[in-house]
Parts: sequence; structure tokens; C-alpha cells
Amino acid sequence: MIFGKIDYLNLLPFHVFLKSAPLSSQIKKAIEFKKGVPSKLNRALNARKIDAAVISSIASKKANLKKLNFGIVAKKDVKSVLVRKNSAPKPDPASASSNALAKVLKLNGEVIIGDRALKAYLSEGKECFYDLGQIWYEKTNLPFVFGRFSYVKNGSFYKKLVAKFLQKNVKIPNYILAKYAKSRDISEQDIKWYLKFISYEIGPKEQKSLRKFFKEHRLLKAEKKN
Repeated sequence: MIFGKIDYLNLLPFHVFLKSAPLSSQIKKAIEFKKGVPSKLNRALNARKIDAAVISSIASKKANLKKLNFGIVAKKDVKSVLVRKNSAPKPDPASASSNALAKVLKLNGEVIIGDRALKAYLSEGKECFYDLGQIWYEKTNLPFVFGRFSYVKNGSFYKKLVAKFLQKNVKIPNYILAKYAKSRDISEQDIKWYLKFISYEIGPKEQKSLRKFFKEHRLLKAEKKN
């Protein structure tokens, strides 16, 4: 099994869960992690170089991929998917959903995602950015799904794993918080604050949001062709 890992703070609870999950030693040895940004994992999963990952939601709609009800969801604000105000248009090469969402929301400027975006938000101030999760919520009254767990094989294993994670309230040990705070140059307090804005279950509202996003993105592409 080869699992693609987005090493961003927004998935830290899931990575902590994986470390402590009651898996057999044989399965733990079989799981191999390949780190990458969302756009890289999109390509790797499509090319069958990995068999599962949380990939960009816009890429997960492909018919050849199977999906689970787990992803990276912004309840309202997200703090880590931003467009810099008064800047030249520039997509983030690490993203697919965020770049597409910025176009759907008609926000021109530099798109920034992940831990780099969170650090910029904290250091420069919210007045310097558009928060894409917040603007989508204000427009639709729906949470936005930035990433979705998708797979091409070993489905029964991943279904059970995801179900256990969604049932569990994961507590992040202090030593892991300290490690990430140091490597990201973001305080432990800010990491805990940030994770309150993220949820992981894709329920009816999230499914509705995905359908609306896909539809608006499809219409936008059709307009450009015409």
C-alpha cells in the first residue's frame, strides 16, 4: 500500500491518528508514505503511483477515482487558503481546488495555500488577504471542501481506517505540536487555534457544496470557451 501524504497542518490530526492506529505490524510495514503537495498527489494518484491520498477536490471528481466521506473542509473561514489583495494574478502551483475556487469567486491576485498561507495570515494580518473559505461561505452558506480522500485500490482497508478516524476525537501530543511549531515557525497556540476552523467529515452539506462548486467551475470554463 502506498499512501500519499499532504504534510500540511490541516491534516495533522489524521497523521497523528495514523501513528497511533491499532494496525497490525504487517500492515504498518506495508504502508509506505509518499509526501507531496495536493497538485503533485493529484497526478500521482491518477498515474497509479500511489493508491490513496487526500487530493484536491476538483481533481477527485474524475470517474476513475473512488471517494470516501473524508476530506479537508473549511467550516467557514479557513485561514490557509488566501488571495493576496492588490497583487498580480498568480496561481499557487501546489494547488488545484484553490486556484479554481479563486476563479469561481472572481478574485484576482496571488493565491497562497497551506502552512505558508497561514504563516502569512498570522504575520501580515487578515486585512491583507481574501479568505476563500469565508467568501465561499458568505456566498453559499455552505462549507467548502478543499480536499477529498480518493483511492484506486485497497478500498476495504481505507474505508475502515477513515471510519475509525471520523469517530475519534484526536488529541495532538505536546511533543508533536512542539515539533510542528518549530518546523513551521508557527506557535503551538496558533496551530491549535487554526485547527478549530477545519473539519473532516463530508456529509450532506459538504456534498451539496462540492456539487455547486463543480457546476460553477464547469460553467466558468464554458464561458471562457465561448
